[in-house]
Amino acid sequence: MHGRVAALDLGEIRTGVALSDPEGVIACPFEVVSSTDLSDYLGKLIREEDVSEVVVGVPRTLGGDLGFQARRVLDRLDALKGELPGVRFVEWDERLTTRMAVAGLRDGKRTKRVGRADPVDHLAAARMLQEYLESRRTF
Repeated sequence: MHGRVAALDLGEIRTGVALSDPEGVIACPFEVVSSTDLSDYLGKLIREEDVSEVVVGVPRTLGGDLGFQARRVLDRLDALKGELPGVRFVEWDERLTTRMAVAGLRDGKRTKRVGRADPVDHLAAARMLQEYLESRRTF
């Protein structure tokens, strides 16, 4: 498969975006965008960055079930599929990626606190994307 892979950590207010390198090996946090204009933003991103597929995090419960938030994400994903036909979307289990992203921002002694105002959505998207990229490697 050619082109970059993008990942979205969909939220009600903002969405974290991550992009892979052109070879699809390394995930990098890209930016945090408003969820309101996501389909326009995503269409532009796909064209400008040569994105071939988009991974969307589905926040399943710890038991693996679809909770309220996961259903909201899947509804939004269905809308994006309708607005961007021809784009390959992949659902990805993103349990705990935001918590891991916040933990990664803390210093080694875990004394620094990251507040809710600090957007980490793009970091969570990058962690999720890296997991996805590693899962598709063949050895």
